[in-house]
Amino acid sequence: MREFDSELPQPITGSYTRSRPLPPYRGILAVDAKDFTGRPAIEHEAVSRVVPELLRTALSRAHLRDLWDDRLFPASTGDGYVFGFDPTRMPFVIHPLLLTLQDVLTDYNILSHGAVPVRLRVSLHVGPLPDTGDEFGGNGTARNDTHRLLDSRPVKAVLASHKENITHVAAILSDRCYEDAVASGYTGRHRDHFVEVAATVDGKQFSQRAWIYVPQPSGPLYEEPAHAGPAPAPEPVTEGAPAPERDDTPAPRVRNSAPHGAINTGTVHGGQSVSNHHVAGDHVAGNKAGRVRGFQGDQVRGNKYQGRQ
Repeated sequence: MREFDSELPQPITGSYTRSRPLPPYRGILAVDAKDFTGRPAIEHEAVSRVVPELLRTALSRAHLRDLWDDRLFPASTGDGYVFGFDPTRMPFVIHPLLLTLQDVLTDYNILSHGAVPVRLRVSLHVGPLPDTGDEFGGNGTARNDTHRLLDSRPVKAVLASHKENITHVAAILSDRCYEDAVASGYTGRHRDHFVEVAATVDGKQFSQRAWIYVPQPSGPLYEEPAHAGPAPAPEPVTEGAPAPERDDTPAPRVRNSAPHGAINTGTVHGGQSVSNHHVAGDHVAGNKAGRVRGFQGDQVRGNKYQGRQ
C-alpha cells in the first residue's frame, strides 16, 4: 500500500452544529467587461490585463490608492476583477470612485481609438467574509451575491441601452450597501441618483432588491418594483351558490365631443382639415413617462412654433 506523507485535510464543520464568531465584515467590489465573450479571442488577454489597471488608476485619481494596496482576496475573473476592502470606506467607493472610473474609461477609450474599448459593470456589496490570505479566501454568500448582482438583468440592460460613447460605467448596489452608505447620508451622492430595481439573473434562482447608479447616463433608467407580488387570484365559486344578480340598467348614452378637433364615426372620403388655434402643445392625462427617469421630454430640432404663427 502506498503511503502518503501529507495528512488528510480537516473535515468540514457542519452548519448549525455550534456557535462560532462571524468573519469580519468586508466591502466587496466586482467588475465585469461588457461583451467580453463576444470579442475575438486575441483580445481576451489584453482585456483581462487592462481591467485591474483601470481600477488601480481610478483608485489613485480618487485618492483611494490605499484600497488597492491593501486589497483583500483579489482575483481575476477572466472578464473582470474582484477584491475586498474595509467596509467603512464604502461611501468613498460609491462616490467619487465610480464617477472617477467613468472618467478613466472615457480617457482610455478615446486613446484606444476604438481598438479595444472597455465598458464596465460594477457591483458593490458588504457582508461577513473570511480572509485566509490564500486563493481560497473571501468565499461566502456575500461574495456569491456580489457576482449575481453583477450578472443581473437591470445592470446589463443599462449598458445595452445607453450610448456606448458616453456611458462607460453602470453600477449596481446591494440593498444592504445602499441602506448603510447611501440612505444614511454618508455618501456624497443624493439618493435620487439611485434607482431601485429587482435584480434577477437568467437561469438562476436569484432575486434581490438592489439599486442602479450610472455616473454618466445617456438613456432612460427604468424603475422596476423590487418585490412584485403575484396577481390576485380570482374569487372561488362555490357550487350551488346563487348566480350574481344581473344588472339590467341601460348603459349611459355616450356623447362624443371634440371642442378643438374632429371626430370620425364612419368612413371619410377625400381630405380632412382641422384648424386649432387654442392648443400650443400636447395634452396628456395621467403619467406620460411611466416608470422612466431621464429623457422624458420630446426632442425638437429647429423652431418648435414654425408654421403656427
